[in-house]
Amino acid sequence: MLRQLFIGSLVVACTVAIQAEMYNLLHRHFDTLMQHARRHLHRFANTGVIIVCMLYIMLVHTIVVWLWAGVLLGVGAMSGLEPAVYFSLTTYATIGFGDITIGPDWRLLSALIGANGLILFGWSIAFMVDLVRRTA
Repeated sequence: MLRQLFIGSLVVACTVAIQAEMYNLLHRHFDTLMQHARRHLHRFANTGVIIVCMLYIMLVHTIVVWLWAGVLLGVGAMSGLEPAVYFSLTTYATIGFGDITIGPDWRLLSALIGANGLILFGWSIAFMVDLVRRTA
């Protein structure tokens, strides 16, 4: 149990660092992106920037899901890449279909994946609301 919590906590810290750094990068370059969009997209500049930002946010979450999948493979909780990515994605998005589960040796990781996704999605929503506000 302690091993699961330790590994899971390390991964959560990594996912927070990844999201913080990637959001900081977008935040630093947002004004340049907006100027470029206004120059080239004219009337559709705001929509274009919102689409780019949303895709960027999805990229951040995709990286995090792949990290969790790699951890599941690395600790032996999953035997293949596709099931590991699928399980990570459905658990991270708190969908949890239940068609794929992990054994009791690593099941605490699934709770940490879900909690991590819930928190990072909330952060993403707040970040996106701020970006949409800035396009106005």
